[in-house]
Amino acid sequence: MASAAEQMAANLSWGALGRATELRQRIFFTIGLLIVFRLGTYIPVPGINTDALRSFMDTQATGLGGILTMFTGGALKRMGIFALGIMPYISASIIIQLVASMYEPWKQLRKEGEQGRKKINQYTRYSTVVLASFQAYALAASLEAGDMVTDPGMFFRLSAVITIVGGTLFLMWLGEQITSRGIGNGTSLIIFVGIIAEMPAAAVRFLSQSRETNSWGTVLIVMALVAVVLGFVVFMERSLRKIHIQYPRRQVGMKIYDAGSSHLPIKVNPSGVIPAVFASALLLLPNTLSAFASSGTTGSIMSTILAYFGPGQPLYLVFFTVMIVFFSYFYTHEVAFKVDEVADNLKNQNGFVPGIRPGKKTAEYLEYVVNRVLVLGSGYLALVCLLPEILRYQLSVPFYFGGTSILIVVSVGMDTIQQIQSHLLAHQYEGLIEKSQLRGKRGGAKKPRGAFRK
Repeated sequence: MASAAEQMAANLSWGALGRATELRQRIFFTIGLLIVFRLGTYIPVPGINTDALRSFMDTQATGLGGILTMFTGGALKRMGIFALGIMPYISASIIIQLVASMYEPWKQLRKEGEQGRKKINQYTRYSTVVLASFQAYALAASLEAGDMVTDPGMFFRLSAVITIVGGTLFLMWLGEQITSRGIGNGTSLIIFVGIIAEMPAAAVRFLSQSRETNSWGTVLIVMALVAVVLGFVVFMERSLRKIHIQYPRRQVGMKIYDAGSSHLPIKVNPSGVIPAVFASALLLLPNTLSAFASSGTTGSIMSTILAYFGPGQPLYLVFFTVMIVFFSYFYTHEVAFKVDEVADNLKNQNGFVPGIRPGKKTAEYLEYVVNRVLVLGSGYLALVCLLPEILRYQLSVPFYFGGTSILIVVSVGMDTIQQIQSHLLAHQYEGLIEKSQLRGKRGGAKKPRGAFRK
């Protein structure tokens, strides 16, 4: 039998959305900031030779250039002020979370609650500035080496670093504002919008190339692949492993509550799209410089790195798989599903898993279950990201039709819709509570018949 929340969710409509004023304001706020992000991708960095840059990016469209363009929403292709996108912030988050899980003083910070979280976030912002400065300088030097700058020199490098780092910090601020005052995860939505905005142009280019080469069979294969991957991602993202939770009979005040039961849902992929994004961010760190330097005269080392560690190469695929599996386990245990906290919450609510002692034994059991579920979840992520990646590299398909892009679009879209539904449910509950309070006040104001009779 469906619960009351599920029944209310089934009855959600556009009328309920129109009555939820706060949710409507959050949605408009999010859309407004995402429009600002899209406008910023068209503001160029001063001193760029656009013709040379365009010709270079066209040659890299099916390789690393396509990956970088996708994650920056096309800003790198146009060398806009958001050329690095939000990726330095994501890379800094990875580094800080890894250090916080091993460095004892930062472990204590994570246990301090809100204050500790604020300090760690501050460290992440400082790390973003350092990492973005290094990447921006490397990018500016690589542009000079590739003859893509109209007036090379230290002035160009300095102005490019200031502009690009400022754009990354502004995107970091936009993402935080969307997360706190808008709807959905701001960082994921920025990547999501960048992919969606560039997909139509990528589809047109792909169809034009297929018409010129008369390779319509490739088009059918890609369309079938996208449909299969899309359905598979939706199915796996909605898959759950339910753990039975039992609550004993208890007394609260003068009331006695009967024993009850519920389920603790564990998603097959608790970490969502984060492992794929984190793995891609780490892969972009060493390759950003080597891709641009390959068109210049900076030596054979960078060319060798690009040849053996570029998209579609065996080392790239192996490293990508290892990083996806690692971040699936790391992010789930450290952020998405902390078994110790879940076990403590169950113990405080007098809930227990049948046959398992509350507390430490419950945490060990939950860790055992989560680890087994993650074998399937991490394998699913690796398969979705790698299989289309191999076919894309062999068939010269734009990166936007690869597994990573589809995974990001589906996961972020589903997560945002779920948050909208949660806000609508909260609004309906508030409306029911207000109605019951008003009825109680009206009922209490009436005098009983026959009162004060003598």
